[in-house]
Amino acid sequence: MVYAGIMINGRTRLHVGANGTMMGQRYIDEVLLPHVLLFHGAVGDKFVFMDDNATCQRTLAVQDCLVSEGIQRLVWPARSPDLNPIENVWDALGRQVAGRNYSPTNKNTLIRALTEEWDKLPEQLLDNVVQSMVRRVECCIILHGGHIPS
Repeated sequence: MVYAGIMINGRTRLHVGANGTMMGQRYIDEVLLPHVLLFHGAVGDKFVFMDDNATCQRTLAVQDCLVSEGIQRLVWPARSPDLNPIENVWDALGRQVAGRNYSPTNKNTLIRALTEEWDKLPEQLLDNVVQSMVRRVECCIILHGGHIPS
């Protein structure tokens, strides 16, 4: 699992999880506490957490952790990947890694490539996808939850 967070004028570090299935407690230990909580502290009261509805993110333990840490979660439809701005960033990151002079040949070189390219993504790209949320939500309402064109 690869995790990162974005906001206007900022991003978290890229986190690549170890092998194995990501369960609720592991998600808390590897993502929420070391990354989301830190990001929440940096942003302050206006912080709203948006995940992608993965099974590990929906456990009672995760919900309890978010509540106990005072982290507000954005409620959004279960089948609306168009609404998650990070999906556009993952696409850009994948294209950057694929366009490198030397393709990653193993897990370690892939992690290194992902991390290097993540750090090089233009801040304007991240800002643009975050700012596109208003348009995305408006389109989703107009289209009654249908596919949102690019």
